[in-house]
Amino acid sequence: MMRRFSGWVLAFAICIGLAVAGAAQEPAGNPSGAQNATGPQRSQDRISREVFHELITLPQLTIFDNLQYKVDGDKVTLMGQVRNAILKDSAEKSIKRIEGVDTVNNQIEVLPASGNDDRIRRQVARALFNDERLFRYSMGSVPPIHIIVKNGHVTLEGIVNSEADKNEANIKANGVPGVFSVQNNLQVQKG
Repeated sequence: MMRRFSGWVLAFAICIGLAVAGAAQEPAGNPSGAQNATGPQRSQDRISREVFHELITLPQLTIFDNLQYKVDGDKVTLMGQVRNAILKDSAEKSIKRIEGVDTVNNQIEVLPASGNDDRIRRQVARALFNDERLFRYSMGSVPPIHIIVKNGHVTLEGIVNSEADKNEANIKANGVPGVFSVQNNLQVQKG
């Protein structure tokens, strides 16, 4: 049960973002799914919702960080990339406090410090969010598009509304001077 953290509004991400990540789960608020789930499955679903909530409310989280997680019973595996070790440690500590979580495997990568990568982050964000088509993705405390930069290589993570928006984001990111490559992992929202 792998989950991608998109950073958008909690309710939207639970309904859309988690499904996009490939999780086979009933939509949030579906009472029939909750009644049909077994005890261990209900516990795992509860843990998954609480992990998501804890990650989305981390004060250090920005559009330049990408957090993902996987829940397997009472074990939570944290993955993704962050700009500072404080966020990595905070994520692990907040997940360890969740009732029913016995083990946290923290595989979050701390990106290397680089003035050039910081410049690229700012310029890619400016290129994306100053675009008339993509401006709406700049809304919210943590917008739905995340920009990960490592040694001049850019990865776009998150959710967009259409294939055209995904392509536009790719074009804008590729147009930033100093970018060596762009990996576009943006998911198109279904429905």
